[in-house]
Amino acid sequence: MARDNTESSKEVSEVEKVMMSRFANRFYLHREVDLEAITGILNAARYAATGGNVQPWRVYVLAGAAKTALADAIATAHETASGEHKSEYNYLPAPLPEPFASRRNEFASVFYGSLGIAQEDMAARAVQSARNCRFFDAPVGLIFTIDRRLEKGSWLDLGMFIQNIMLAAKARGLDTCTQEFLSRYHAVIRTQLPLAAEELVVCGMSMGFGDPEWARRRPQMPKAPLEEFASLHGF
Repeated sequence: MARDNTESSKEVSEVEKVMMSRFANRFYLHREVDLEAITGILNAARYAATGGNVQPWRVYVLAGAAKTALADAIATAHETASGEHKSEYNYLPAPLPEPFASRRNEFASVFYGSLGIAQEDMAARAVQSARNCRFFDAPVGLIFTIDRRLEKGSWLDLGMFIQNIMLAAKARGLDTCTQEFLSRYHAVIRTQLPLAAEELVVCGMSMGFGDPEWARRRPQMPKAPLEEFASLHGF
């Protein structure tokens, strides 16, 4: 007997469960990730959609001493001369229009509030932000670049590649956190990694086994309901 389409449409697939369970994790266990798992994730992620099969991504994956060296260099730059470092692109406009500004403010309130950090406590917020420099103490750090000669369409492709990595990692029991913060330290990153001149640093990513204690008490970040962002026609 054929299954009722309405009934089946309400079921959540295993892929969708992975998508909805993923979140930006900033707290990790001191537990190594096998190289086989990392290469498996990257092998799956390379099947991301890409216009004209351009495949505009490059990723540098670091662990152990290599990750420590990069983290130390970035942390030193952040502590001593943060004002001298700036990303090569603008992630968000200033000022940020509505409703996006309100959503960003809500994120800050929910996230920092979960850590017991008051909205106005800029010093404590700065300490938490500085943890970006060390990939939030995750065992694996990734740096993503794109050829600066490409256009915005290729950035869409890179985003799908990064999303594939996050989902493949989650499916293997690993957590991730993308880090636009690290793009401002592209000059420092170049001293540690063999980037070509045309490579533009887009972001970093932390990857590892998330701290289960944090996973239990972390707040659920609010997401806009479907009717707020989708317009359906002809159904």
